[in-house]
Amino acid sequence: MAQGPASRQETRAPEPAALEDVQRLAPVLDILPDAILIARADGCIVLANQRAEALFGYPPGGLLGHSVEELVPARYRQAHVAHRAGYHRRPQVRLMGERRELWALRADGSEFPAEISLSPLEGGRLVVSAVRDVSERRRIQEALERRTQELARSNAELEQFAYVASHDLQEPLRMVASYAQLLERRYGERLDEDAREFIRYMVEGARRMRDLINDLLDYSRVGRRGRPFARVALDRVLEEVLAALEPAVTETGARITWDPLPELWADEAQMRQLFQNLLSNAIKFRGQEPPRVHVGARREGPGWRISVEDNGIGIDPQYAERIFLLFQRLHTQREYPGTGIGLAICKKIVERHGGRIWVDTQRRYGAAFHLVLPERPPEPAEEAVP
Repeated sequence: MAQGPASRQETRAPEPAALEDVQRLAPVLDILPDAILIARADGCIVLANQRAEALFGYPPGGLLGHSVEELVPARYRQAHVAHRAGYHRRPQVRLMGERRELWALRADGSEFPAEISLSPLEGGRLVVSAVRDVSERRRIQEALERRTQELARSNAELEQFAYVASHDLQEPLRMVASYAQLLERRYGERLDEDAREFIRYMVEGARRMRDLINDLLDYSRVGRRGRPFARVALDRVLEEVLAALEPAVTETGARITWDPLPELWADEAQMRQLFQNLLSNAIKFRGQEPPRVHVGARREGPGWRISVEDNGIGIDPQYAERIFLLFQRLHTQREYPGTGIGLAICKKIVERHGGRIWVDTQRRYGAAFHLVLPERPPEPAEEAVP
């Protein structure tokens, strides 16, 4: 075993009285899953359970009389001595106990990461150390961190691709639509009804593609071009959204009511987009009756629950998760036009704000979307802007 500044020559065998005080604990300690060491204030080990002997690679009784510093790699021993001395000088810490992570040393010279929990015994004359090998836990944590970094990098690349692809498609699409309309205006009288219908299909297809590209750009910008959070009055945001939706409200005879809404720390532009998408859906997916929409708000834990309820055609519970995915449509373009991206944008906005969104699957008629937003979400990391 490697000898350090606190070798066996520098420690004293435990006194018989001390051994007698703690020896009665040995049968109990041997059935515990953690390695247990009991040491005096000077670091001398007076009792070790079987798990400790196995973990550190010592024979039965082989740890007795050694210093706890011998179980720490040489490069950490001086700091460990200082920490141990400080522990005994801080009675408030001794009373509460202490937990820390460090590198431990086996008898064969190999090292492993360990979690150490300290507690006083016999009025502070002795210290109980519970030692746990956390190699596997650390390996899993490191693997999760690597995976998280890989996913973040992959998401950033996908968002960049969506942004660039959508942006670069704008110009050729604009050209297709413009020339199709020019063809109809200039040669319309010379074309038969079939040719004019084909041109209308081209124009309509270009329009739908333009809407799809714009929605893709909006989706990619949620994370890439989000603004810093500030105090936002959701009442004011809702008023602005309702003003923008006034033509649709008038056309359908919709009636929209709402509870007093809170102020939150949020991205105001994204809150506006969130309400715009949810209210537009409530008006669009209506039944035979004029739309009736209510926006509710109530406290929930450290944040707020916002709900948007309507009397429309509703959503089959089996599609409760699918509707928040990109390009997931439950109806044809002829029935209800759209790109299938609006709710995916809502979900991304809510998650950026540290919240969650879901649809009520127990509702017997209409649809009800609920979202929970914290009062003040954590500020996201700085985001790159292409």
